[in-house]
Amino acid sequence: MIQRLQKIIADSGLMARRKAEEAIRAGRVTVNGLPAALGDSADRDRDRILVDGRELPRPEEKVYIMLNKPRGVVCSLHDEKGRRDVTELVRELPERLFPVGRLDMDSEGLLLMTNDGDWANRLTHPSHEVEKCYFTWVKGEWIPADLEKLRGPMEIDGTPIRPARVELLEELPGGAKLSVTIHEGRNRQVRRMCEQAGLRVTRLCRVREGSLRLGALKSGQWRKLTAAEVEGLRKEGSL
Repeated sequence: MIQRLQKIIADSGLMARRKAEEAIRAGRVTVNGLPAALGDSADRDRDRILVDGRELPRPEEKVYIMLNKPRGVVCSLHDEKGRRDVTELVRELPERLFPVGRLDMDSEGLLLMTNDGDWANRLTHPSHEVEKCYFTWVKGEWIPADLEKLRGPMEIDGTPIRPARVELLEELPGGAKLSVTIHEGRNRQVRRMCEQAGLRVTRLCRVREGSLRLGALKSGQWRKLTAAEVEGLRKEGSL
């Protein structure tokens, strides 16, 4: 069956679709000995597709898990600085999984992992705007006024972002615990929004992505998603 090259690579479980597109652009992919270009198609059963000089792995069984990422763990398949990465937490699984989106090293909570590149792309593409909710512990002197700033219009890297839904969950000495719900999921978005509002984040935990909630899953633990959860997130990522 003829398919877009980036979809074939993503379906192999080697990398997510956007990473596959980057690899094609960088000239790291060949088809039948010839350099591939973005937009090319191929037949997995008939064509010889190499990435970095190696043949694609055969498609694996699709696996979808939810991990409660601990603070201090990086979201990468291998960290050049030798820091602990998320793959160490799922090493008992035979499939090679990659994170769906990111949580920075100092953040914790719900992280999806899969070997289904198409599913991952649906959830992370900016046009799909899957909601993400974070419990956010902050320090600040003028919490009520700062919250109004946090709810208002903001820009990240010069680009306007949709206003966040912000709820005050608990007042704390010198700060507060907030619920912050965003859509775009830009790099370190909640932290950067809080900084613009005059708030310093001391702890950040993602507790919901789309309809999926972290629930009682303990830090460092993971579980497989149900078929209904996988399909539900797929539909949310298609909106």
